Amino acid sequence: MVVSLSKKKKFIADGVFFSELNEFLTRELSEEGFSQVEVRKNPLRTEIIIKTTRTQAIIGVKGKKIRELTTLIRDRFQFGENKLEVYVEKVINRGLSANTQAETLRYKLLKGLAVRKACYSIIRSTMESGAKGCMVTVSGKLRAQRAKTMKFIDGYMIHSGNPVNDYVQTSIRHCLLQQGVIGIKVSIMLPWDSTGTIGPKMPLPDVVTVFSKNESF
Repeated sequence: MVVSLSKKKKFIADGVFFSELNEFLTRELSEEGFSQVEVRKNPLRTEIIIKTTRTQAIIGVKGKKIRELTTLIRDRFQFGENKLEVYVEKVINRGLSANTQAETLRYKLLKGLAVRKACYSIIRSTMESGAKGCMVTVSGKLRAQRAKTMKFIDGYMIHSGNPVNDYVQTSIRHCLLQQGVIGIKVSIMLPWDSTGTIGPKMPLPDVVTVFSKNESF
C-alpha cells in the first residue's frame, strides 16, 4: 500500500530517518572508525554509504558484518526486498573528520591522558591534515569537584551564516569517567577544494579574487 505524503511530512520523515540511522551507526560502529553516513534515494532503491577509516572492520569476515547491518536497517525501516543497498567508503583524510577526531579524544581521556595534552594533540593532527581551523571544547569535572569548560582553538573558524553548513563539521561525544561525565565537542572548518574531495566546492562568499589585466576569467 502506497501512502502519499505532503511535502512538509516528506521532509520531516526524511530528517527523522537520517537522524535515527546516523545515531544507530554512531553507536554501533564507533570503534570501527565511523565518520559519517550518506543516503542516496532513487526510484529503484535506497543506497546508504557508510564512510569510515577502517573499511575491513565494517565489512567483516566474508562480508558478515555488512550483511547484518543491512538486515537490521531493512527490518527497522521496513524496506522491501532488493530495495536497500549498503556500501562502505574509506575516508581519504581522517584528520578532517570531526566524528573520528572526537572518538579519538574520547579514548585518550578514558585512558587517563591529561585533558590539555589530549586536546592539543587532536588540534595539531587536525591542522596538519589541512584544516582551516579547529575548536575543541571539553566540559565537566576535569580536575576539581567544580565543573568547568575548557576551550582550545586554532586557525580560522566561522560561527554564523549559511557557509557553516558546508564548511564546519561538528561532533559531540560523552566520556564516562570515575568523577563524572565529560562532554566533548570537536568542530573542524574544512578547506575550500575546487574538486570537492576534502572540502566544499563553493568558496566562501567574502573571499575576493583579484585578476590581473592579462588574466581571463
